[in-house]
Amino acid sequence: MSQTDIIEVRPTLSESLQDIVETRRVDAALDWLGNHPPHVIADQLARMDAVRAGMAFRLLDKDLALAVFEELEPVDQQQILQGLRDQSFRDLVEGMAPDDRARMLREAPAKVAKKALAGLSPRERRMTASLLGYPEGSAGQYMTPEVVALPRDLTVAEALGMVRAKGGNAETVYTLPVVDAGRRLTGIVELRELVLSKPETMVSELVVTEPAFARATDAAEKAARLMRETNDINLPVVDSEDRLVGLLTIDDAVEVIEAADSEDVALQAGSAPWEGHYMAAGVFQLARYRALWLLLLLFAATLTVSVTDFFEGTLQQAAHLALFIPLLIGAGGNAGAQAATACVRAVAVGEVRASDLFRVIWRECRVGLVLGSLLASVGLAIGALFVGPRIALVVGITLVLICGWAATIGGTMPLLAKKLRIDPAVVSAPMVTTLVDATGLIIYFTTAKLVLGI
Repeated sequence: MSQTDIIEVRPTLSESLQDIVETRRVDAALDWLGNHPPHVIADQLARMDAVRAGMAFRLLDKDLALAVFEELEPVDQQQILQGLRDQSFRDLVEGMAPDDRARMLREAPAKVAKKALAGLSPRERRMTASLLGYPEGSAGQYMTPEVVALPRDLTVAEALGMVRAKGGNAETVYTLPVVDAGRRLTGIVELRELVLSKPETMVSELVVTEPAFARATDAAEKAARLMRETNDINLPVVDSEDRLVGLLTIDDAVEVIEAADSEDVALQAGSAPWEGHYMAAGVFQLARYRALWLLLLLFAATLTVSVTDFFEGTLQQAAHLALFIPLLIGAGGNAGAQAATACVRAVAVGEVRASDLFRVIWRECRVGLVLGSLLASVGLAIGALFVGPRIALVVGITLVLICGWAATIGGTMPLLAKKLRIDPAVVSAPMVTTLVDATGLIIYFTTAKLVLGI
């Protein structure tokens, strides 16, 4: 083989793994996989269909395959598993961290979950079964049960000896929970403190009492956001009797927040959230997730048609009013969407609670009136230029009222949803916009009738 032929089979810098797999160039694929880290390989696999992803995955050596597999989303992991032989299937599932394995099996078809559990060692099966017993979306589902817990009555030298002896089976040793004889959490100590302290120092002198912690039944998102507030890289998780059951690690906390934010973004955009990589989702799959919301919004938009029909007589007497309908409902819809987005975000990160409802109403109402006054000054000038001062006055007044109303509605609906135990993100910006469109027209035509006397 000539030097030119060798260059041709190797991947170029611009080639993706998918391009290489599609042309069935095994040597080039091996070269590509050997020069990219696990998270990049996982991203490429998530972009492929099940057949091509399975072909590429089977080219990985055992250690790299496990690292890549744990970077994948559960829906992509299931696709990979279904294409593996029994022994490879068992080795891969056995090597996973218990929390990652439990989340994958929770979403897997019953046949895949049964096969995976049957192939596990007794120890791994017990840990996985315990995690599967926690509620969906709870901190217990995301925590790692593989933890090195220290008694209070050890010296630093003894504690480090325990870390060396047991740390190999733990997912992390940077945060070490301190427990009493009943395994109840009494504090935490960082590995850094042990390493930097004298060997004869007692652990009880270094322990941080009353640490932040979560209960296994708490929402994982709540626990993850607590970690962000306290800047912890690991959060102890306890049961109802304060016994230590695991740690929520920073990598899992980041995944929880990312998943929650992705769901909120989808709902705010008027779409149902989906699992898996966007580039691997089919056209009809994406359309299916969006269709329901669009149909609901279409029916809601009939309110706007009904309002326009009701005020048809007003339009006939002042036809110029119709010119400003798009401007007014657009301004109101945008003001409402801005307020809704800001409030949903504030609720999600804990800056606003349901008890703040009236304070939010008062705040957003004033913000809307200020914005409406700003837009009204522009609207008056435009209206006076094209249709005269009387219509311009109607437009200006309406802009102030619509923006104040829209901002109030946009800021209020997420909090009302929270009180009703509905995800605030469900009160999406398109829904607020559609509601404001209809009510904004009522404000517009009512103002016109009062100012113009028609």
